[in-house]
Amino acid sequence: MCGITGAVWQSESLRVDRSLLKQMTDAIAHRGPDDDRVWIDNDQRDGQGRHYGVALGFRRLSIIDVEGAPQPMSNEDGGVRMVFNGEIYNFKALRQRLEGSGHQFATHGDGESVLHLYEDIGTDCFAELNGMFAIAIWDTRRSRLVLARDRIGQKPLYYALVGDRLVFGSELKSLAAVPGVCNEIDPAAIDEFLTYQYVPHPGTIWKGVRKLPPGHLAIFEKGKLVVQPYWDFDPTVEVPRSKGEAVERLRELLTDSVRLRLQSDVPLGSFLSGGIDSSLITALAQRQQAETPIRTFSIGFPIADFDETGYAAQVAEHLGTNHQRFEVQPNGLDIIDKLVWHYDEPFGDSSAVPTWYLSELTRREVTVALSGDGGDELFAGYDRYRALWLSVRLRRMFPIHKMPGIGLIQRLPDNNKQYSITRRAKRFLEALDQPEARRYLNWLQIFPERMRAELYTDEFVERLPGEDPFEFLDAIWNRSEGRDVVTRASITDMLSYLPCDLCTKVDIASMAHSLEVRQPMLDHRVVEFAASLPVQLKFRGRRGKLLLQDAFGSMIPKSIFTRKKMGFGIPIAAWFRNELKPMVHDTLLADDARIAPYFRREVVERLVGQHERMENNHGYRLWNLLILEKWLRQWAG
Repeated sequence: MCGITGAVWQSESLRVDRSLLKQMTDAIAHRGPDDDRVWIDNDQRDGQGRHYGVALGFRRLSIIDVEGAPQPMSNEDGGVRMVFNGEIYNFKALRQRLEGSGHQFATHGDGESVLHLYEDIGTDCFAELNGMFAIAIWDTRRSRLVLARDRIGQKPLYYALVGDRLVFGSELKSLAAVPGVCNEIDPAAIDEFLTYQYVPHPGTIWKGVRKLPPGHLAIFEKGKLVVQPYWDFDPTVEVPRSKGEAVERLRELLTDSVRLRLQSDVPLGSFLSGGIDSSLITALAQRQQAETPIRTFSIGFPIADFDETGYAAQVAEHLGTNHQRFEVQPNGLDIIDKLVWHYDEPFGDSSAVPTWYLSELTRREVTVALSGDGGDELFAGYDRYRALWLSVRLRRMFPIHKMPGIGLIQRLPDNNKQYSITRRAKRFLEALDQPEARRYLNWLQIFPERMRAELYTDEFVERLPGEDPFEFLDAIWNRSEGRDVVTRASITDMLSYLPCDLCTKVDIASMAHSLEVRQPMLDHRVVEFAASLPVQLKFRGRRGKLLLQDAFGSMIPKSIFTRKKMGFGIPIAAWFRNELKPMVHDTLLADDARIAPYFRREVVERLVGQHERMENNHGYRLWNLLILEKWLRQWAG
């Protein structure tokens, strides 16, 4: 696990010298504390004699071949050079194949297989990889730079083409070190952020700076940049399977995925929340490391509604793991400024707080941790899938305005508990009369469209482009045309929420502490298999994740499958009425608030007041506003 950065330029005035490249790599030193190397060649020439300069920078966290495998690395004749972040889990099989075709390996690391595979088959090599990765390859023979990102988006990769220079990096802060790149905030990104709590790919908070979408590659050649997909995943395809066939195939795939992700030359453990997904991954890992108890780690809160660690302890005892529990106290909010710095652009998922602390404390014991991320998206585990399924049934029965009790529910005061029945009922009813994709967005979004319209200043509205943030989700929703509504929602999450939110959250929080997190559920074979399943194998009525229980139910306590889902949240509503209250008044409501050009002060004051008086629960909205305010203060001058 590492951090990569670099640039290609045609004009000498845009040259990235050693000093600037060192600033770019130093900005991501936390991603790789074990090694720091750069390579620069300012005298590259293409077939027509045009000048090119190339710079590649690398920070390494040693996981495989700890003493060897330095980067940037090159092939035998130096014609191809590469920097690579991530892990290629099938590298041993690739190496055997490549050695058989005559390649000579200089290291025992996983990255060198990518380099030689590219020599043989060019950009088709990425479809052969099983792993999480962000890769940059300089091909001297063709005078081109190739960038690639893994299928699910577990590893980030940013780039910007400014004039005749392309710069790239694992994090935005590497690009921000280059003058003239991160200069102007994109107003559309703020609108998207308040909708989704993240800025969706391919955009970023900065105009002209892009995220390479998951499953895509980019080729910079002859001054032109072409971005294209290499993953041919078709979400419209459903494969009929019996339950027995599906159970057998899932056991085979997930067991092999865990096996591959146990490869490590450094200490390895597992996150264990006490939920279904992390419990199953831990159980599979423990079964394959039967001789030694695997190290497991959980994190909780002093507020019972947000603490799952009792369930984690129950699973750990059942499996016989070596378990440790950590607890986040309210004073843990001191890390907000650190979160804002590490996430680079506004990122409003409040579960980044426990993820941060879990990563920090786990790193004291191990260098690699397994995680259960992806189970809800792949196997229909979220409550919102049930809500969507129910909404379809209700709409078939009678019009929304004739629904019994609708007026009473809409007039009830909001409840401030994490999973308030009243609040969820209100959101459910608000969206019931909308088309399916719009209905789904209504349950996902932080600030509904009507609230954003009230919030925005006239000047900010004038700066917004004509695009609706909904278009991002709608385009993905339409990719699974013809499937049932639950499958469409889960596939949409696989291709949007999973890479943009969950993978970003885990990557940044873990790499801030030089911890590598591996997610066996996100093996592309498992993802493709889950997406192809008939919905009745995963979901029926009020229950999801049926196939997981059918395949692995005997491995963990039955109560883990039947207990109420809690999620990985924080007591944010209470914190905004207590520990966070002074910070809100000193930032969001301050005379020098940086959000002032964007948002109406009286609307922000109303949200804060309603929340503090317990008239409504705006906890997540206030968190997103606070994160944006903090980001503007730290990154926008």
